[in-house]
Amino acid sequence: MEAKKGVTVWLTGLPSSGKSTLAHALSRELKARQLPIEILDGDVVRTHLSKGLGFSREDRELNVKRIGFVGHLLTKHGVFVIVAAVSPYREARDWCRKQIGNFVEVFVKTPVAICEERDVKGLYKKARAGEIQGFTGVDDGYEEPLNPEVIIETAGESAETAVGKILLRLQELGYLQLS
Repeated sequence: MEAKKGVTVWLTGLPSSGKSTLAHALSRELKARQLPIEILDGDVVRTHLSKGLGFSREDRELNVKRIGFVGHLLTKHGVFVIVAAVSPYREARDWCRKQIGNFVEVFVKTPVAICEERDVKGLYKKARAGEIQGFTGVDDGYEEPLNPEVIIETAGESAETAVGKILLRLQELGYLQLS
C-alpha cells in the first residue's frame, strides 16, 4: 500500500465512542506499510496545544480549528494525519475540511449508552451528577456529520472491520493504493 498524497482522516463522535482506539488501529496498519503517520488525539492536543481553553462552544471550536491547522500543515507535506477528536460542531469540522482539502470525515457512530459503559474516566457519570457542565452527549449537543465519507458503528463492528472500511474508502478516494 502506498500513500499517493497526504490526507487527514478525521474521526469524530461522542466521548468514549472509540475514536482513539480506531486511530491507533489505523495507525498500526499504515505504519506497517511505512507510511508517514501522525495522530492528533483530542485529549493530547488539549494538554499541549490548547492548554488553558475551556469547554465553551467558542473554546471547543478554537480547539478544533487548531487541530485543523496542524492537520493542514502536516497533510500538505505528505503526512497521513489521523485526528481523533469529539469535534462536536459541524461548522468547525467543515472549516477544517475547507482548510485541509484532503479530508476524510469518519463518523464514529456509537449510542450514548454504550459510550457511558466504555467510559473509563467516569466523565459521563460526573456529568450526570452535575459535576461537569457542558459535557458532549449529556448536556451539550453533538452535531452528527451530514455526509461523512465513512460511518463506523462501533457497537456492531470490530476495530479490524472498521479499519478495513476506512482503508477501502481511502483507496476509493485515491489516497491509498491497496495491494
